[in-house]
Amino acid sequence: SSKSPLEQLLSSLHDDQDHCDLFRQWLESSTVSTELGKRGFHRELTTTVELRPNVLHDISVLLLYRWPNGVYVDPYQLASLSAHNDWQILLDSSIDLEVPAHKTLGFLSYVYLSNAGSTSSLLKATIPVHGRYHEPSLAGETFTTVHIKPPDMLLRTGKCLDRLESYAVVDAPCTVSNSSMCPWVKINRQQEEGIIIFQVPVGDGSVVMPVCVGTLLVTIVCCVALSKYMLKYQII
Repeated sequence: SSKSPLEQLLSSLHDDQDHCDLFRQWLESSTVSTELGKRGFHRELTTTVELRPNVLHDISVLLLYRWPNGVYVDPYQLASLSAHNDWQILLDSSIDLEVPAHKTLGFLSYVYLSNAGSTSSLLKATIPVHGRYHEPSLAGETFTTVHIKPPDMLLRTGKCLDRLESYAVVDAPCTVSNSSMCPWVKINRQQEEGIIIFQVPVGDGSVVMPVCVGTLLVTIVCCVALSKYMLKYQII
């Protein structure tokens, strides 16, 4: 026999309560870890999200990165890799690939992790990250340090926001299409992650003057020698 309206209402309330309890568990127990791979100017930042408990249902997962001006991501490279990724990325501004670090600003990116049909509690996103050219060091240093903060993990569900007063709620694009904004709930970090260190090679500014003077002297000597040769053999 079919349920009465009251039974349907009670069942719906019970399902909502179960859903909100699960959502709260995810906020309290899920973790985010990051690691930087490769060397030099071209690196890979891998972020691993572990969802606890391992139940994937009607919840969206978003990573919010706040990138410093010392690095950039290549939109064209990301587009070429998109067919092979289980995640999508949205940038908050256009990226100029050529400008040096001191002439640009940091930027945000939103990475939407796909948990559709997943049976694993681990979700990963590996983003190619490139170091920008920096001003030469006047102290003779050969590397400069760029600090990358770990991303914030945000969760979204169509329910429960009125039951999560103790959690921070932020507005972010609902999907990678950036057509509308939605409220997302920020997870509580189990422990404060360390800053990611990106070592970028830089030029030695202390040798700029000797190099310029040496280059000028070599140029003058070569011009004089070439002029004498041309006059000697009457080459016009």
